[in-house]
Amino acid sequence: MRIAIFVETYLPYLNGVVTHAKILRDGLIHNGHEVLIVTADKTVHEHVLEDGILRCPALEVKRIYGYGLSSPISMTLMKKIKEFQPDIIHIQQEFSIGLAGVRAARALHIPLVYTLHTMYDDYIYYIAPGPLTGIARRVSHNYVRFICRRADIITSPSKKSIDYLANAGVNRKVYIIPNSVELDDYAESATSPEQRAEIRQRYHIPPDAFVTCFCGRIGREKGVDNLIRLWASQCGGDPSHYLLIIGEGPYRKELEEMVQELGLHERILFTGAVPHEQIAPYYACCNAYATASLSEMYSISMLEAQASGLPVVQRLDPDNIDQIQVGVNGYLFETAEEFGGILHKLASITPDQRKALAQRVRDSVRERSSDSIAKYLLELYQQAINKHR
Repeated sequence: MRIAIFVETYLPYLNGVVTHAKILRDGLIHNGHEVLIVTADKTVHEHVLEDGILRCPALEVKRIYGYGLSSPISMTLMKKIKEFQPDIIHIQQEFSIGLAGVRAARALHIPLVYTLHTMYDDYIYYIAPGPLTGIARRVSHNYVRFICRRADIITSPSKKSIDYLANAGVNRKVYIIPNSVELDDYAESATSPEQRAEIRQRYHIPPDAFVTCFCGRIGREKGVDNLIRLWASQCGGDPSHYLLIIGEGPYRKELEEMVQELGLHERILFTGAVPHEQIAPYYACCNAYATASLSEMYSISMLEAQASGLPVVQRLDPDNIDQIQVGVNGYLFETAEEFGGILHKLASITPDQRKALAQRVRDSVRERSSDSIAKYLLELYQQAINKHR
């Protein structure tokens, strides 16, 4: 099968959707299929096709994490898509490249699969000031309905998407396909004791400290400010606890100022952006992963942490609890006291107990490989092709 995957950004740019697209691409290729990635790239000035990736020229949108917006209408783009002769088009996002995928599927009379990764109601503030959020939300819902009407099949990594789409006026079957992770990249053998020690030394973290980490885009919707407040209230007075915040984003400077005001800048640490191929030792040098976000849809960062053997401490989100098996690969909290109690309990267990817990956590995500997501989607691709005939 020949599959064209349309995604707004791709490597070396890094976010959850990019990671998902890469893992899917690798799984499909491993199963003997041909894949073309189509993406916007603000660093190119003409369409560039190399190693199965078609990079389309784009203008930078600084307000939205420096994303690039490419023209969805392009004769060159359509020509290159036709030359690839896809059997199916799979769009991972809804903006300029996603719209180009919708147009290409219609022009070539081939099926379209759409994966919803993001509940855009949580991101409206990036493009609309407070008084205009209601209007922006209605426009967003109208656009999502437009995309869904043209898709033969809709998928999402989280059940949370079903309510979001219903609120947007979309009453369609949504196939829930949890995100995957490259297990070998985060296995215990993937990093050395020296690499783990070097990360701790770089940030002046003692070898015996208990380190909780978060990894992701540093934006308001990720709730990192709430995580910092929770950690500060429960662990700030214990010098054996550290919080490592991995990632970059527009909210970082404000958060760093908050940490300075709390007087915890020596134990709440910001790494900035870390290339994906270098991320494994950062997880491996930590003891737990924590998040206070309510905007996640089966977080890939949480999966990577679990694949690294880290138990996840997640703020209770009734619509997104599928990723946590309490006591097996993580814990849920509602109050600051519960959050602190979990971290202090994890910090108190013996080395043997910690090792056994890490193995249970890794075992819990063993079925989340690139092959598993590829095989599931291949069944849906064939279903869409049969339906389209």
